[in-house]
Amino acid sequence: MIGLSRQVRQTTEAAPGAALRIMVVDDSAGQRLMLSRLLGRWGYAVTEARDGHEALALLTDHPQDIILSDWMMPGIDGLEFCRRFRDASGHGFGYFILLTSRSEKEEVAQGLDAGADDFLTKPVNTSELRARINAGGRIVEMQRALMEQTEVITATLAELQEAHAAIERDLRQARKIQQALVPERHRDFGAASVSLLCKPCGHVGGDLVGMFSPGRDRIAFYALDVSGHGITSAMVTARVASYLNPVFADDNIALERKSERSDAMRQPDEVVWHLNQRLVADPGVDEYLTMVYATIDLAAAEIRFVQAGHPPPLLIPAAAPPCFVGTAGLPVGLIGEVRHETTALRLSPGDRLLLYSDGFTEAMTRTGDMLGEEGLMRLVSECGDARGTEFLDDLFWRLTQEMPVQSRLDDDVSAALLEYGPPAR
Repeated sequence: MIGLSRQVRQTTEAAPGAALRIMVVDDSAGQRLMLSRLLGRWGYAVTEARDGHEALALLTDHPQDIILSDWMMPGIDGLEFCRRFRDASGHGFGYFILLTSRSEKEEVAQGLDAGADDFLTKPVNTSELRARINAGGRIVEMQRALMEQTEVITATLAELQEAHAAIERDLRQARKIQQALVPERHRDFGAASVSLLCKPCGHVGGDLVGMFSPGRDRIAFYALDVSGHGITSAMVTARVASYLNPVFADDNIALERKSERSDAMRQPDEVVWHLNQRLVADPGVDEYLTMVYATIDLAAAEIRFVQAGHPPPLLIPAAAPPCFVGTAGLPVGLIGEVRHETTALRLSPGDRLLLYSDGFTEAMTRTGDMLGEEGLMRLVSECGDARGTEFLDDLFWRLTQEMPVQSRLDDDVSAALLEYGPPAR
């Protein structure tokens, strides 16, 4: 084996800078010598092996580009050597040429099945040998280029996976932050209650619902939908949520300080006007939003709301069929100095008002049509006597049942439900 290592070093040094490494495997010393000298004159780095066992041992530390092996050899013949070479890991790609005096189709088929790439008939013709080596060299070069490209793709894929994992972590955290914008889904205000639903179509979304109360008998609640989807829309919802902060009254544009202990609620049209002015004046915000902003005076049983490009609220009276209400207006954040009309409603015990996003009405059903307003009213009626978050969850579940099987939400879905007084008996 020491002698073999010396021969590997000597033959490699005989062809410095050779593009291809060729191993000659033959039990005939004369045949090896003839082929090695011929290939060496052509500029190839040549390694010799006396049989298949020796060749496999050498290939472990000295991978070759082309292997020129005799078929008939003692120990393991060229066919078995080819099989073991193909089965062994770590040898890399090698173009395998079998030297044989056999030319029958069945034997050629055996060689191909064993993994041989080409054949040369003995005695070897010099011109044919050179042509076969050149053909093998082209394939080896293509394989090298392919392996290099594969390495680049593998490295790039690893980088993309790492970047995707980082984005996924950020999105999960962003989702937690956005969920914190709706800290409670239901609150009882005595004579009325408000329930909320927010289902983004991705990790984060552009829908937002909320509620707050500055004092007894006064409630504000809203539903909005920022244009677009994803992170940008979610960032705008976070900004709007800060303008309608339910905890810190000083930061809430819907509240006006009357005294150190009391805050007055601005009228809905004033709130939407202030919000519109802020978004229009912000150079970093290109998005706009649709919105329904409502207030209720529980003592007077009166709701006042503004509909700014948002779907019309659905009034669900206790003693009458449901109906859509409101006066459509321009979305918020498109142009400045826009005034919106206020709609006022008087409530009776058991009445409900549903604010919802177009994620409901524009959802695609199994028939290929949008659910629409009639479809929404049908789903509401199917929810029966359900109340509060149970009603909203049932409504959303029924929406998903209308959608094609295994389909995902194409848009964010959100809703806010006001329920006034106990249901009528």
